[in-house]
Amino acid sequence: MITFSHADVPLWAAIVGSAFLLIGAGLTLIGTFGLVRLPTFYERIHAPTLGTSWGTAGMVMGSTIIFTAASARPVFHEILIGIFVTVTTPVTLMMLGRSALYRDRSELNPGVPPKGADFSATEQDAAETRS
Repeated sequence: MITFSHADVPLWAAIVGSAFLLIGAGLTLIGTFGLVRLPTFYERIHAPTLGTSWGTAGMVMGSTIIFTAASARPVFHEILIGIFVTVTTPVTLMMLGRSALYRDRSELNPGVPPKGADFSATEQDAAETRS
């Protein structure tokens, strides 16, 4: 196992890599705030997935820059982590949304569109009730 110290990383790589890590952590934090603050389940599942995707991208970029500069060779295995997160996050979002919609329809919760509903008609009805 190869270990690196802070002396092995050039200053420019440390600054750029740290900036990407902070951006990624900030985007993940914003997604967390969305999870806590949004009122309904359907709104809540959207914010963390955006934070996860973009936050992971920032952290992967920062990690790639730092380890590439420290080892003096291209290091791309972190990109696999980004690919797996990017692929699995939307699939998980769709599965959670569909299972919640199935549960709400089976429990006959109000405000859930019925199966096979025409969404354009629903949007027109909502616009008419607002006016």
